[in-house]
Amino acid sequence: MDRPSQALTRSGRAFSPWDASPIETAAAFDIVTVVSVAVDVHGEEDLAEPDATDDSDDSDDASTGEAWDLDRDEATLVHETEGTEVTPQPPTASTSSSTSTKSTSRKKRDKDGSRRRRNEARAAAKVQRQTELCPPAQRPAHFKKHIRKPGPAVKTKLSLAKHRVTSTGWIGLRDDGQSPQEEAIGFQEPSWMPMHTLPEFFGPHRVFNGFKLVKYLNPKPRPILDPAGRIFGLFGGHLGDPDWKKNVHDPAVAAMEEARAKCKVPEARTYHRRGNFFCLTAGDSHGNGRLAPGAVLNGVINTAVLCALLSNIAFIRMAGFATGVFANWAPNLFDFYLTRTRLFYRSYTHLRQPFLNSIWTACTFNLGPRTCSLGHRDFANLAFGWCAITALGDFDYTKGGHLILWDCKLILEFPPGTTILIPSAAAFHSNIGIGPNDRQYFFTQYTAGGIFQWIERGFQSEEDYLASLSGEEQVQERANAKARWAEGAGLFSTLQELRDLYNVAS
Repeated sequence: MDRPSQALTRSGRAFSPWDASPIETAAAFDIVTVVSVAVDVHGEEDLAEPDATDDSDDSDDASTGEAWDLDRDEATLVHETEGTEVTPQPPTASTSSSTSTKSTSRKKRDKDGSRRRRNEARAAAKVQRQTELCPPAQRPAHFKKHIRKPGPAVKTKLSLAKHRVTSTGWIGLRDDGQSPQEEAIGFQEPSWMPMHTLPEFFGPHRVFNGFKLVKYLNPKPRPILDPAGRIFGLFGGHLGDPDWKKNVHDPAVAAMEEARAKCKVPEARTYHRRGNFFCLTAGDSHGNGRLAPGAVLNGVINTAVLCALLSNIAFIRMAGFATGVFANWAPNLFDFYLTRTRLFYRSYTHLRQPFLNSIWTACTFNLGPRTCSLGHRDFANLAFGWCAITALGDFDYTKGGHLILWDCKLILEFPPGTTILIPSAAAFHSNIGIGPNDRQYFFTQYTAGGIFQWIERGFQSEEDYLASLSGEEQVQERANAKARWAEGAGLFSTLQELRDLYNVAS
């Protein structure tokens, strides 16, 4: 059957005619020969595909269909068509104009490509800075301001060698809810509310003897020293913002109150070993039966509440402030945290720190409304590590809310908005109660000792690690464990060491 002269669609529209006239070349033309000549003239490197490592942008050249660069080669190209040698003619004015235009276009593309790559490199570096913890930039003026002229040091008779830690040296011993002083007189606080008041420690009818009241003087840092002069604790003060209460403290309190109203916490969980109050925890931890480090799990509603708190600029600023104070006053311990925290998050890329500007891997928002802690040790934290505690709320800090450090026999006034750093896993601590109409909240930051132990064990459990050791190595490891607390405590600095480090005169 003869084909129709035109193909029709269902609607009756016609396609182009079927009969197409081919364009024939001369009989002597051979495409293989032409390509061979081109390779000889221009070199195989010009016609080969670009190296995968080459970051230059030649996509525009491919789209324009240019076979080679006219500016690079003026050699004679021999085409064997009917045995005639063809020599390219000298460029005409129009050809020169076209060549110049193409050259300018290429330079523009190269310049745009370089600019794009620079911008991409800057963006990548910015992301890395924001997602990888780095030590605070050293500012000598800042060090001189805080190290040379701090508040008066608080001296204690506490011996760090006598702290209670586990046999591994990584975490503290679980406490029974009583301090040695309470145990001596048979005193036990009820599990729902701290009952200690200032007259129990100071006054004619005091129950506990030998305690020292540390009054709040000003926001300057005040180091807490052991008999050897090591700074094992610190009253850090508050942010240097002149309007810190309006810009930081009050928004944080409002966020805490909103979080307490929105979170879903069973009433039974508001009664715990630290007291009777709401609390939400975010971040990463290890221990308490976990087989490996991981994120603290929360329900859908509480996760949303925590996201709002973690993205609140007030808590971001407080997290960064506490980290800066840590770095300034305990630089050796801070470096211990920094190297291992970096290694941890590089190995567990699916985990995220609560705050990118913080050294700690976890934080707790104690939502109150009356967050007064019973006596306890945060034994799961690093035994010789620092925990940052920031007080918030509306209460008279001269009458209540004090931080009691039972081992040191110290009672510190703890005004709203200020931060104190202590080894909370080893130091037994609690709070003086506040008034019935007062409000008190705590924002705490810390890292579980189990994370450090996991890292030091080559990212494996204690059992697997010990099983991989020989008998002699296990004996040596037990010796190392006994010395671990002393080595960790040796990371605390003295005032003179800080002055020498920062080149600050006394």
